[in-house]
Amino acid sequence: MTHNLITLFLINLALALGVSVQASAADKPKESPNILFISVDDLRPELNCYGNPIVKSPNMDRLAEAGLLFERAYCQRAICMPSRVSVLSGYRPESFDFSWKFSDERMPSGTVSMPQFFKGNGYTTISIGKIYHANDDDPEGWTKRYEDSFYEGHGYCSGYQLKSNKDTVHTYLYKRENELTDDVPRPNSCEIADVPDETYTDGIIAAQSIEALNELKQSDKPFFLAVGFYRPHLPFAAPKKYWDLYKRDEIPLPANPQDVVNGVTRSEWEELRRYGDIPGSGPVSDDKARELIHGYYASVSFTDAQVGKVIAELERLELDRNTVVVLWGDHGWNLGEHGWWSKHTNYEVSTRAAMMVSVPWMPQGNKTRALVELIDIYPSLCELASIEPPSHLEGASFVPLFEDPSRPWKTAAFSDFGGARTVRTDRYRLIEHKAGGLELFDHQNDPGENFNIAGDPENAATIADLTAQLNADRSAMKPIVSDEN
Repeated sequence: MTHNLITLFLINLALALGVSVQASAADKPKESPNILFISVDDLRPELNCYGNPIVKSPNMDRLAEAGLLFERAYCQRAICMPSRVSVLSGYRPESFDFSWKFSDERMPSGTVSMPQFFKGNGYTTISIGKIYHANDDDPEGWTKRYEDSFYEGHGYCSGYQLKSNKDTVHTYLYKRENELTDDVPRPNSCEIADVPDETYTDGIIAAQSIEALNELKQSDKPFFLAVGFYRPHLPFAAPKKYWDLYKRDEIPLPANPQDVVNGVTRSEWEELRRYGDIPGSGPVSDDKARELIHGYYASVSFTDAQVGKVIAELERLELDRNTVVVLWGDHGWNLGEHGWWSKHTNYEVSTRAAMMVSVPWMPQGNKTRALVELIDIYPSLCELASIEPPSHLEGASFVPLFEDPSRPWKTAAFSDFGGARTVRTDRYRLIEHKAGGLELFDHQNDPGENFNIAGDPENAATIADLTAQLNADRSAMKPIVSDEN
């Protein structure tokens, strides 16, 4: 039994006996730690470890128990392309408005990506699945890239297994590119196929990751292994056994499907509307909503199983003793809140992402409500590897939170999307629209962001303070850290 498994057994035993216990940490290894960098597309914090007992996510729950779970982590732009480039470059998208690739000509000269940084410091860097939005991005960053586990087709990412759906999407994409017509059938948003995991791309990614770990075990160099899973990105296509984990009639609809009172943001959720079983305008029916939520949960459980396979192999090879594991979602995802689906807003559900980090020599089994941002991942991994970070990074290391998860930290997190920008503090979210209009939400009284109170005169001072934070130099927005904490 590996160190982490023993630790978890002791924690569970203590909990069963009603004993309060803090998991002990191993000694920090003398050699450079390995890094297992797991990204999950469209993963909102909708897991058992985040308080949703319906979702079956035992492997990610276990990973959270073996490290630190971040309850309030925020992306910098709620769409996958810039969010991923932001994480891997260390820049906020607003710094120079990149939107697609790290290799964009707008990227400042001399910028060192995260994989480039670790490769330059003696690491073997491997990319499997969807890490950047484009598989050919940042070629200098990788020692090796697995190209056969990467698939994109106008958003129908990582596709279908049923022949009917395959034929439909191939015909649609061909006609879209060559005949410019919109009257051809489109595939469905969900698919249930009674096939093995390895039939779908995420199953292949897990198998390739296991293969890579066995190769890396033979090397005397540290590794940075990046593993990018597609689900729960649309389409909600997963093996039948994961759909069978849930009873559709027991899946609740969102508690706040209504429009935001005095809301300014508008979302047409075009990403979902490209599917043939979704109306071109207006809401979906309750039955369709339950099918979509069912499909999202099944897809989460499918990816959770693949994460479990990779972690199990890491432990079997005894690489877990010297490997930092970070798992993050590139942004949130709306499941019918305010009648919206997909991401693409500056609201809480779109910008808040799942994130957990396991470090063998750090305290385990903790959660933190500190405000952190996805751009903090890069400098944190640098600190954990004891390597001086590049000077251009705009995030801040969250490593001190491992020792004291409740310590004072960042006072705000920032995101932007679609001509609007937002600041999230401990209590408030302010959204400033470039075209005019403000939205203010008080999370103390309105965690669902159902009432825009920006127009209330008594909130003028709060808006002035939040606007000042929006306009301030981001480099000044550092965590509160002192020798007393």
